Amino acid sequence: MKPTDLRGILQYIPRFRDRIFVISIDGSVVADENFANILTDVAVLRSLNIQVVLVHGAAEQIRRLAAERRVTPTNEDGAGVTDAATFELALTAANANTHRLLEGLATQDLRAACPNAIIAHPVGILHGVDHLLTGKVEKVDVGLLQTLLQQGVIPVVSPLGFDGEGRTYRVNSDAVAAAVAVAVKAIKLIFITGYDGLHAGGQLLRQVLITELERQLGASPSSLATESLSKARYAFEACHGGVPRVHVINGRLDEALLSEVFSNEGIGTLVYASEYQQIRRALKRDVPEIVKLIQPSMQKEELVKRTRASIERSLPDYFIFEIDRNPVACVALHHYAPERTGEIASLCVKPSHENQGIGRKFLQYLEGAARQMGIARLIALSTQAFTYFQQKGGFREGRIDDLPVSRRARYVQSGRNSKILVKDLA
Repeated sequence: MKPTDLRGILQYIPRFRDRIFVISIDGSVVADENFANILTDVAVLRSLNIQVVLVHGAAEQIRRLAAERRVTPTNEDGAGVTDAATFELALTAANANTHRLLEGLATQDLRAACPNAIIAHPVGILHGVDHLLTGKVEKVDVGLLQTLLQQGVIPVVSPLGFDGEGRTYRVNSDAVAAAVAVAVKAIKLIFITGYDGLHAGGQLLRQVLITELERQLGASPSSLATESLSKARYAFEACHGGVPRVHVINGRLDEALLSEVFSNEGIGTLVYASEYQQIRRALKRDVPEIVKLIQPSMQKEELVKRTRASIERSLPDYFIFEIDRNPVACVALHHYAPERTGEIASLCVKPSHENQGIGRKFLQYLEGAARQMGIARLIALSTQAFTYFQQKGGFREGRIDDLPVSRRARYVQSGRNSKILVKDLA
């Protein structure tokens, strides 16, 4: 779905209206030429009555300042030791980025303010090492943030925390974003970074359940890319704290934010706190989506042509695979009761969701459904996907005699010479 497709966007608005998104922008993205476009996307969210809290980092700016001043920082991302020299770099860089955000939001005619909403205390001594001026989030002043949001003001939260004695500490921006998202009960936490998402074993993770992410974080060695570890850790903490969805996206891509928020396939990584997928029986409102799903396969002659009217007539046989209430795959199970046979048909997965195991989940689901219906044998007819049914579904090649009597005539009339695939459930 293109972000400019208004019809596609409209389906999300009722779910997101008056809810809070926490958007965390890395310093590298603040420095990128696409930064202005991200703020335009934020303006779009606000125009749809989505409340936004912005958090920003400063690692890239610290790196640049350190090079200019010929200072070696003790760390750049606020996760290690912060000595006095590094703290001065961090303070200068954070304040500069805050100003740039406020300035950029003003050009979008958006009101914003930088509140001292992060109460922090020192990390202290870990494993015998004093972390000096590095802090950790103790509390988020939710009341202050809510007051700003209620007045239509976007809070811009920097990677700095303050204690009751007036001392300032440097805090990791990922940790700040996660803590803020949990505190304000955000519906989404979006990390906008300089890479495509969380990677494990060299592969981009498109969707990952919190329990699987926890397993990967606990593995030794972890398969997660080093650059992904901080985002992965705080994505887990945010989900564990009650945030339903955490996204990690590449902020250097045009329209990245809108593409992630307003399409069910997204462009980066989605971390979710509960199962957000489901298989259900198709409803009348799903017919246009079923037609769209099977159209490409019909054009490639992978499927026999079906009209909208024919789908409507057999609609009770269809099932939908949903992701966040959006159909991404369909399948039909036609029941031939006298022979106790079920035919799997119209198995189609949206191209953006291929190779994610959806087809196999459908086959497993249909086997269970077939058994409940008293079906003893499943069949499928295929001209191009027969190896998939054999390798993934355990089907064997059959003969025309394996088809129900009422199905044989239509098989011959079609002239497609499809392979007949059979799986006995007994």
